Amino acid sequence: MPTEQKTEQGLVRAIGVRGLTASIVNSTIGAGIFVLPALVARDLGSAAPLAYLACALAMTCVVASFAMAGSRVSLTGGIYAYVEVAFGPLIGFVTGFLVWLACLLAAASVASALATSVGLMVPALNTPIYRALGLGVVFATFAWVNVRGVAIGTRLIEAVTVAKLLPLIVLTAAGLLWVRPEHFVIDWASPDRIGTASMTLIFAFLGIEVALAPSGEVRDPARTVPRAVFTALALTTFLYMLIQLTAHAVLGPALGTFTDAPLAEMASRVLGPLGRTVVLVGGSISMLGFLSGDALCTPRNLYAFARDGLLPAPLARLHPTFRTPSIAIIVHATMAWALASGGTFAVLVVMSNVALLVGYLFCCLAAIELRRRNVQAGGVPFNMPGGPVVPLLACVVVLWLLSHATAQEYKVTSGAVVVALLLFAWRRFRGAAPLVEPA
Repeated sequence: MPTEQKTEQGLVRAIGVRGLTASIVNSTIGAGIFVLPALVARDLGSAAPLAYLACALAMTCVVASFAMAGSRVSLTGGIYAYVEVAFGPLIGFVTGFLVWLACLLAAASVASALATSVGLMVPALNTPIYRALGLGVVFATFAWVNVRGVAIGTRLIEAVTVAKLLPLIVLTAAGLLWVRPEHFVIDWASPDRIGTASMTLIFAFLGIEVALAPSGEVRDPARTVPRAVFTALALTTFLYMLIQLTAHAVLGPALGTFTDAPLAEMASRVLGPLGRTVVLVGGSISMLGFLSGDALCTPRNLYAFARDGLLPAPLARLHPTFRTPSIAIIVHATMAWALASGGTFAVLVVMSNVALLVGYLFCCLAAIELRRRNVQAGGVPFNMPGGPVVPLLACVVVLWLLSHATAQEYKVTSGAVVVALLLFAWRRFRGAAPLVEPA
């Protein structure tokens, strides 16, 4: 018999396969793609595509675990919801808090980089007050769009995803004119070298944790989540490898020496002076795309915490007309704007990798537990052949990545865990009850 789970009313299920796929691609492919080819080529040379394949294979296990969990839990909150249903409120909140904090810091970091990039193009705007005002306009615009409806926010992500990929597609299309058969000759590398390069590369495949936060607004999650996550992984892997191969075709063995801006160097060679402008614009659009996705997805974590009585109830209130968690959206935008404008978050950014990987680990474990208890959200849940083998392999991948983290990352993350535990204890001491949202 399937295990029942709590339900959620009031939200509008408007995110389909296309919207969720675009959201995952948008969250995964960030501004890092503009420097990534040189970093991988520096370690592997022409064998760089092998690292992409290794990472894609490892991420397949992780993505399958997300698909298994997401097809069984339809509540808003993404990783938090999956882990909370599987292991209870305490473990769920600590895991969800780490993921939310990492996403908040990532948004602030990207926004800060965007302001710096704009300041380089327009020096007159490179002052603290104009920086704060400019970022305020960006965050306010994205908050306004997402308050007005999840369907509008999703369409914005679809549009900005196409816009951020277009410069990359133009660049690779022009670069393909440089390709010769000898450019596709791969010098095979040792497993150790591939492993070292994969440690740098695999973080470029993370991002699914952001896109799945609006789980309660996904149509038919048992069908939509698996299709979207695997489609997004395939598209991302294909684009990464195409860019890597094209960059190698244009720059040759020297690719690994352009660690600051390999695609800018490639663009200047294939497109002339216009090329650097294409890359600069593409980088800015990529950062705006990430912020648009964050504005839709990350506030849903605050909503989910409040829905379950772990944060003040107003954060779980829905807009009476648009049925969106408007207060949570505005609060998140304000926090991200303050961090990005003040730059005070820099010390905490070091925790992002460990915090996200801890979330991934518990999500993979949750996939096993949800399957064992046969939790269902409606529809036939997604199952991989081999039962718990795939999520267990995903756990091995995540633990391997965690083993390479620094002591400083663990120290800062431990501090965040303590904060989460204290917040959880405080809310329970006050006897906060889950919010029941009317239909």
